[in-house]
Amino acid sequence: MKHISILYIALLVVNVMSAQEIIEEDVKKEDVKKVDSTLTKNAKKVDGVAAVVGDFIILDSDMPTQREQIIASGGSLEGVTDCQLLGKLLEDKLYTHHAIQDSVQISNAEIRQQVDYQIQQFLQSTNGSMEKLLEIYKKEDEESFREEMFEINKNNQLAGKMQAKIVEEIEVTPEEVRIFFDKIPEDKRPIFGTELKVAQIVAKPKVSEEEKQKVIDRLKQFKADVVENGASFRSKVVLYGQDPGMKEANYIYTLNRKKPMMAKEFRETAFTLQEGEVSDPFETEFGYHIIYCQKIRGQEYDVSHVLLFPKVSSEAIKEAKSRLEKVRQSIVSGDITFADAARESSDEKETRGDGGQLINPRTQDYNFDLTKMGPEQYAQIQNLKDNEVSQVFTEQDRKGNVSFKIIKVTDRIDEHKASYARDFLKIKELALQEKQIKAIEKWQEEKMLDTYIKINGDFRDCEFSGNWLKK
Repeated sequence: MKHISILYIALLVVNVMSAQEIIEEDVKKEDVKKVDSTLTKNAKKVDGVAAVVGDFIILDSDMPTQREQIIASGGSLEGVTDCQLLGKLLEDKLYTHHAIQDSVQISNAEIRQQVDYQIQQFLQSTNGSMEKLLEIYKKEDEESFREEMFEINKNNQLAGKMQAKIVEEIEVTPEEVRIFFDKIPEDKRPIFGTELKVAQIVAKPKVSEEEKQKVIDRLKQFKADVVENGASFRSKVVLYGQDPGMKEANYIYTLNRKKPMMAKEFRETAFTLQEGEVSDPFETEFGYHIIYCQKIRGQEYDVSHVLLFPKVSSEAIKEAKSRLEKVRQSIVSGDITFADAARESSDEKETRGDGGQLINPRTQDYNFDLTKMGPEQYAQIQNLKDNEVSQVFTEQDRKGNVSFKIIKVTDRIDEHKASYARDFLKIKELALQEKQIKAIEKWQEEKMLDTYIKINGDFRDCEFSGNWLKK
């Protein structure tokens, strides 16, 4: 339960504003000037230091500020005490302090992009009013708000990377998984819900070569207008680009050679560009692009791009649906198996080679927990019997692209108590989590002893889960 409560509190306070300050040397008594008592007689305490961790301080005001921020973000703090909030802040500062000591690397450009995105999300709650937003968060101006958000995200990222560094090399052997499982009393072994294995065949409308060429020619015109006529590339992105992520990122993506992001073709093209250069049109699975390289900083490239999707004709949509209906009929009549039909006819390359079998992205196996399926996926399969082939249904992705699909439940495992043989991968994950928690606890215990930590005032009476008081 201690571990669960730790993780619960951690989820509550992610991205919450907290104070930080470099600790100055103690002021000597003889350097302090006497103050007229008449000036201090009616003075009120503005704020105080609740705790110190390494080079960071935590103020008394941080606890009520945290509560305000969490509530403003729609979170719940029912049953959460100031002692628990302070305990989480102490952990965060300990991670951040040692991340700096260990020279953990972060990208300031990525953090500023994150701040831009967060502020855009916040503005949705105030109908786009920055003035109202600043009033809610009690900030004088947008610049100071952004800087504080930057520091919060920076420290959170440092703390997160420090935690990841602690557990990055931890693994569990099959023998450790066996020992972990055998330690669980028979009557306390976890219950796993109903699981399904699902396969699908997808038919996507074909884009004509003529339509592809239209898009390529349009991108070539954009490039010529920028390179030859001095037009603004950003204007092309704002007016014509079809990548919604561009606006959220303030029209700049930061790519790092050592940290793969974006499609392979996108990265390869971007890293061939010089500052101020615009690429030729090229294709990825998402559509057709041109890229503009704005800035190069060592391994990092700040780029923007125009993405265009070729239009699909109504005739192509009808053809795709008709094609899949014929495939379904061949499967139902027994002329071909579902798996063979998927290998032969499916337009989804990720599942085609496995006979259409879907891989659970969370567990990386073929099993899907029925209780954890998304509502759309659940609706598609809830009434299907084992080995029954669904009717053809239509799907539309966030880009508006239409495709057609048939699905089949290839296996079903009813709700059951954990079995070592059947549920090895799930048990392995639980064993790994336990080992990681123990590693983090050990790291915390060691770092608490060799890090300057001081808890002040009433907070010394808190019952922390860790030895923050060094008793």
